Amino acid sequence: MKKITLTGLKPTGSLTLGNYIGSISQMVKMQDEYKNYLFIADMHAITVPNDREALHKNIKDFIALYLACGIDPKKNVIYLQSDIEYIPSISWLLECNTYYGELSRMIQFKEKSKQNANFSVGLLTYPVLMATDILVVDADYVPVGIDQKQHVELTRDIAIRFNNRYGEVFKIPEPLITKVGTKVNDLVDPTKKMSKTEENPKGVIGLLDPPEVARKKIMSATTDSEMSIKYNPETKPGISNLISIYSALTDTSISDVEAKFKDANYGEFKRNVADVVCEFLERIQKRYHELVDSEEIEEILRNGANEVRELAKKKYEVMRKQIGLYR
Repeated sequence: MKKITLTGLKPTGSLTLGNYIGSISQMVKMQDEYKNYLFIADMHAITVPNDREALHKNIKDFIALYLACGIDPKKNVIYLQSDIEYIPSISWLLECNTYYGELSRMIQFKEKSKQNANFSVGLLTYPVLMATDILVVDADYVPVGIDQKQHVELTRDIAIRFNNRYGEVFKIPEPLITKVGTKVNDLVDPTKKMSKTEENPKGVIGLLDPPEVARKKIMSATTDSEMSIKYNPETKPGISNLISIYSALTDTSISDVEAKFKDANYGEFKRNVADVVCEFLERIQKRYHELVDSEEIEEILRNGANEVRELAKKKYEVMRKQIGLYR
């Protein structure tokens, strides 16, 4: 029997080429190895103020884009977090078994609470909601980057504490530190990561950018004055970033990219990178437009929610009984 993994996607900002190369492509490679639960963490998105229409659009866009990028609904159970009505109830039961000190020490809470003194209680407690997502599906592994390991460790602590107090209810998950995918940096400032919330759109290629717009961004990308296609992120961050993009989208090694373009100038190399990016965008956007308002997505989410709702219901009923919340 395949081990179970769980991945949540918070629908904020717009998905970028960096998200695809660094994360989504890795998920596509993993989906044959595990049984994957993949959910849109829409309840996590409201811990800070959001525009209602933008949130709704992002939820649909994220699902359609992940499918267009190769996430197979036959290999993943895909659902909306807010469709599972038992999750908030389970989260409350777990909150009552979680200490304030544990939550106040979470890195993201410490960072975001400093940005706004009037933060919501949800910003403090959302790691318990995250733990709920993991524990409801009995996940064996949670694929995370090293910076998110703290969330899985908290989930383990909460689950172990609950099991010790009330009996064995939860499987104890393990963090699965994902292999670092190719890091794609900002096109304007190649010393920082390409971000879906970046204020300057010229440095970011969105997965829904018109191809001609993406081409202009690549052609105006920051490089250097050496005119040599060499990979060195320290001394040549701009050209190295473009090499990484070309390498990832063509499945070509860095050294082979350098060899192929050893006699090319920067303009010629940028045109080749732009061609590859535009071809990629055209392909996924075609599939995206077929999916985004389709019954196919509705059916995928309906089927996923039905499966996870049954798991959550059973878990909630066991928890209630173990705690003593029954007639």
